[in-house]
Amino acid sequence: MATRTLRSSLVAGRRGTSTSFRLMASTMNKFLTNKYLVFLIRLAIGIVFVYAALSKITHPDQFARIIYNYHILPGGVINLFALFLPWIEILCGFLLIIGFWHKSATVIIGGVTMVFIIALTVALFRGVNIECGCFSTTSKAKGPVIDLIVRDTIMLVGCALIFAANKTFLALDGLRRRL
Repeated sequence: MATRTLRSSLVAGRRGTSTSFRLMASTMNKFLTNKYLVFLIRLAIGIVFVYAALSKITHPDQFARIIYNYHILPGGVINLFALFLPWIEILCGFLLIIGFWHKSATVIIGGVTMVFIIALTVALFRGVNIECGCFSTTSKAKGPVIDLIVRDTIMLVGCALIFAANKTFLALDGLRRRL
């Protein structure tokens, strides 16, 4: 009988721990999937990408030079990359802002952000002194490369949150689903 009581208390202890863990996880999940938070992150990332694309679109030659300085892509691909990437950024940023095809736009922006993180990391390990080219083609990036990697990683986490939350608050996708 004593064994049974001991086993019952161990099981009850586990239940208590798992219940508090579930409660904490549930609270965190509610916070991270809050429709207002997801909307603000979606809006912020969309605006960042639209803004970042504007200088690249108006100065593709300078953007191509910045890409060349990373020493990652072959010469023939650099001009195509410099011409098309800003348009992809502006389109996906706009789609995120209005919330139309926001899952697809989030995947593309997340992929582009991952490419940026990889390029910055490679440049950091090679010791290459580069201009970021993130928001301007005319001025050097502010701060060390590691800060840019951290910033892009935060944006990547935001993209993952938008994708996982599946919220359509103030999004055209929500209207499209209802029709």
